[in-house]
Formats: sequence, structure tokens, C-alpha cells
Amino acid sequence: MHVNARKIALSGVLAAFAVVLIVLGSIFETSTLFLLAAAAFCVGIVVREWGIAYGTAFLTACTLLGVIVSPQKMYCVTFAAMGIYLLLAEAGWEALAKAERIQKKKIILWVWKYLVFNSMFLPALYFFPSLLVAKKMTKTLFFVMAAAGQAGIFIFDRAYIYFQAEVWGRLRGKVMKQ
Repeated sequence: MHVNARKIALSGVLAAFAVVLIVLGSIFETSTLFLLAAAAFCVGIVVREWGIAYGTAFLTACTLLGVIVSPQKMYCVTFAAMGIYLLLAEAGWEALAKAERIQKKKIILWVWKYLVFNSMFLPALYFFPSLLVAKKMTKTLFFVMAAAGQAGIFIFDRAYIYFQAEVWGRLRGKVMKQ
């Protein structure tokens, strides 16, 4: 019983922190993507500590709370997309970790991550270009934005891996101690 109370308490603190970061993204427009990515990293913490199902509930709660609190509702959509990407990337990692006969797991994981990202990003770029670009979407601009998205997800994913290993790795012992 005590362990569940700690889990719920830490999840509540992380949810509050994530929502504060979403709201701060509305205030500091120049740092919006950074702050939304940091908020999504909280989803990654929950997924790695307590699993995909708990992480999905956490992401849902944070997104709904963000919609209620944040003045910029579209930032909640971006946060949710980042969180879904992290959920599916972690699910792919867990599935590959259990598969003993599969070789070249890192390559398969990266292919999986790019499939997940592109299944969300490319339709959004094609069907809702005004959300991402202020001008009229030309074919050239579409391909430039698609290439920029590939570079962006690589940077986001590398930052997430670094965050989990270095930042959360150091904080975990202090926060999670019994």
C-alpha cells in the first residue's frame, strides 16, 4: 500500500511539473518546443518506472489538464504527440528487449521510431499545413519541412535518451529511495 502511495504522489508531482511546463511554453514563445519536450520527458519517466499502461494514463491526464489550464490549446496537441511518440518508442524498446532471436535491435528500433513519428507528422504536415507553416504549402516547402522533421525527431530522441541516462539517472536515486 505504501509503494502505491509513493507512486501516485510522484506521478502527481510529475504531472503538475509537466502542466507547468506546458503553460510556460505559452508564456515563453521562443522556448515552446524545448518546454513541451521537457514536459513530454515526464511521460518517459513514468513509462520507464511503472510501465506503458501507467504512462498512457499519465499522458492522458496531463493532456486533459493542459487543455484546461493552458491558454494555447495547440501546445497540448504537440505535447500529446510527443508523449505518444515516447510511449510507442518505449513500447517498441520493450518488445525488442523480449525478442531474443532478433538481431540488429538498434536499427529495428530506429526504423520503428521513424515509422511512429512519420505516421503522425507527415499526415499533419499534408492535411493541416497552416498549423505548421504560415505561408502556402508548396511541394518544395513540404519536402523541406519533412526533412526538417526527420532532423528534429533525431535531436528530440537523442535528447530524451540523454535525459533518461544522465539527468533522471542521477535524480532517480534521490527521488525513488525507499
